[in-house]
Parts: sequence; C-alpha cells; structure tokens
Amino acid sequence: MKLQHRHGPPRDFVGYGRRPPQIIWPDGRLIAVNLVVCYEEGAEYSLFEGDDHSDGWGEYPLSAPAGIRDLGTETHFEYGSRVGIWRIARLLERHGVHATISSCAEALRRNPEVTAWLRQSGHDLLGHGLRWTEQWTLSRDEERGHLQRAVALFIELLGERPIGWNSRSFPSVNTRDILIEEGFLYDSDPCNDDLPYFVPAQSGRLLVVPYSKTLNDSRYLVSPGYVTPKDFVDNVEAYLDFLIREAREEGARMMTIAVHARWTGQPNRAAALEGIIETVLSRPEAVFMRRNDIARYWLSLFPAEGEAP
Repeated sequence: MKLQHRHGPPRDFVGYGRRPPQIIWPDGRLIAVNLVVCYEEGAEYSLFEGDDHSDGWGEYPLSAPAGIRDLGTETHFEYGSRVGIWRIARLLERHGVHATISSCAEALRRNPEVTAWLRQSGHDLLGHGLRWTEQWTLSRDEERGHLQRAVALFIELLGERPIGWNSRSFPSVNTRDILIEEGFLYDSDPCNDDLPYFVPAQSGRLLVVPYSKTLNDSRYLVSPGYVTPKDFVDNVEAYLDFLIREAREEGARMMTIAVHARWTGQPNRAAALEGIIETVLSRPEAVFMRRNDIARYWLSLFPAEGEAP
C-alpha cells in the first residue's frame, strides 16, 4: 500500500494564488450556488444486499454487531427514499429551484418513481457511484468496471449519462485517470477551491468543478456540527454574505450546499433547507446553478486553444 501514496494526481498548493480570474456568472451574478441533493438510499452497504457489514451513516453513530442485520440503519435509509426525497422535491418545485442530484445508479434502479421524477424534473445528474461504496477499496480494474456499469445503468434509466463525478468520501488514486478514460467532462471530487479550474490530461485538460463539505447536512451527525437546523441556515447565510462582499472586489465565486434525502428529508431539517433556499433567493447577487451548467459556462469562458467559445 505504501507505493500507492505517490500515485494519482499531484498536489497543488498554489492554485489561482492571489489573483483568481475575475469572471461574472450569467445575468451579472456574483455567486453561483450549486445545491446538491445526494440520493444514496438502496445503494449503501447492507448484509441484506450481500455485503459483509452494514453501513453506518443512518441517524446515529451506532451499528449492529458483526453478522447481524442493522435494521435500524436500514430503515433510516429507507426513510430517505420513501419520504425524504419527496419532501425535498416539493420544496424545490415550490421555489422553482433546479438542483444537482448526486445519485448512485443502484439507488435509482431501486426506486422507479424517483427515476421518473428525475427524468422530467429539470435537475441535473452527478455520478455518485454504482453503489454507495468507497472507490479506494477497489483495484483499478474493479473501479473502472463499477464506473462503466454505473454509466450504463444511468443511460438505461435516464436516457443520458452523467458528465461529472463525485465519489463517496474521497476518490482513489485511480479515479481521475478513469474519469478521463471514460470521457467525463469534469471531476467534482476535489474540495480545494472556490472556482472551477483545469488540470492536465493526456487528451489535453480536464475541468474540475470543486465540491465542498463545509455546507453539508452530514454535520447534523458529527461533532462539532449543527445542533439545530437553524445552525445550518445561519452557516449558509454567513458563508454567502462574506462571499458576496469578497466577490464585489475580487470577482465571482461559486459555493456548494449539499443535503441528503434521509437527513434533510426530515421535517425539521427540511425547514432548514427552505430557509437556505429563501436566503439565496433573497440575495440579488446570487443565483442557483446546476453543476453541469457551471461546468459548461466555465468551458465557454476559457475554451481550449482552437476550440470555439
């Protein structure tokens, strides 16, 4: 395993440095807000699905003893697919907001009604795995096989493939190379910038549309984190208002807000999401943008040599 430490993407501690590109988002907006709804339910680890352990990201940091089905965690996940995703869907529709659905292919296969909703909703898709498993536990060939099966299943279910990708927790040292090989437009695993950027690839370059775990509802389950849903709203408001002030002087920025069907689909946390949406909509400097649209807009601003803008 030690040999793996120097494989994969090089580290970059400089990025854009003191002078990021001064751009403006469509309609003169300063902040592009990408709301990501993570849909993983039915794709998580479970003894019932043949895994050797149960997943632990339900509602409590507890799990059943080895070899025993964790029905508590299983049903927490089921809440997300049975109830939570529809509560979030209604909120988005009520406010006219288009989000990015970061989904595992198997999760969509398990719930045809969610798949049908996603096909006609106007939200975009971010690839999040075949199942909700860690890329770094797989060999390169296994990881490529999982990704190819995921893409094929997305096409079967939705009639289209994802053009961006975000791994569970963090990617493997092979993930980016596989994304390039499989023709992805962008990588959303890095959490290292407030703006998209390009990295070299054998074919020329790959776009990175950064992710962030700062404004994420997983903080309801970790410590220190959100004690009440209002904490999430306040955190988003502080983040957004600071970025707006900064962007007036330094140029536009993007921010990511991520929620999960089984957590933010709960009524009290859904109220927080509504407060977050209302906060963003009340700021004329900000606009909700789907992640695919952010990627394509960035490519239009910075076309490759010989490429039409």
